[in-house]
Amino acid sequence: MSAETEQKPKITLYWLDKSRSQRIVWLLEELEVDYDIKIFKRTKDRTAPEELKEVHPLGKSPVIGIQAPGAEKSLILAESGYMVEYLVDHLGQWMIPKRYLDGKDGQIGGETEEWLRYRYFMHYAEGSLMSMLVIGFVISIIRDGPQPFFVKPITRTIAGRVHSMFLDPNYKTHFDFLEEKLATSPNGGEFFCGKELTGADILMIFPLEAALESGLISKEKYPRLATYVKSIHEREANKRAVKRIEEATGEKYQPGV
Repeated sequence: MSAETEQKPKITLYWLDKSRSQRIVWLLEELEVDYDIKIFKRTKDRTAPEELKEVHPLGKSPVIGIQAPGAEKSLILAESGYMVEYLVDHLGQWMIPKRYLDGKDGQIGGETEEWLRYRYFMHYAEGSLMSMLVIGFVISIIRDGPQPFFVKPITRTIAGRVHSMFLDPNYKTHFDFLEEKLATSPNGGEFFCGKELTGADILMIFPLEAALESGLISKEKYPRLATYVKSIHEREANKRAVKRIEEATGEKYQPGV
């Protein structure tokens, strides 16, 4: 084997506080790969700093740079699902469930329940769940943000209507659904796709942390979801990820949006 093939890729994570970045740190720790972190802080307006546009044109985080052995420049990846999928495909295939049932290779409908869940939750986390939480976050800013006193009753009434007519019913539908999915995890597993941690769990943790922190889910209302988040936090790789960020920032890490 040549020296080049024995070399490992150089990975750099561009991390932003109060963002989806931390779950990528956790993934890198689960994969037990070496990586560097470049820290960015939000502005006073809660937006990402302009410097992030030097990394990726959209100026968002997380972003990772992967420089393969012998490559002249880094491959820059944005979007959490894309990053998780790429890293797991190349560096952590143990985090992808077996795709086909025995004797069903390549057949439509021949997939395992674990794999179908994996593909579903890889898209669901950012597509259905996170988009709803972002709407709720924006509505809370409109409701609670600084504004003239005579406007506050109007914005609070509008925000209340959005919650009662749209957000609250959807929160219940989604969290009931997720509680049931954990209850019926294949082979009595503790994760969304069964007994083994997958890339889907990496993506699911951020919206569930945000929901727990904001009181949308609790141990009383959704015991399985609350236990799931706690169990993720207790994983050694997650603890290492938190320690890595605290050392890099000099601040105590607090999950949330």
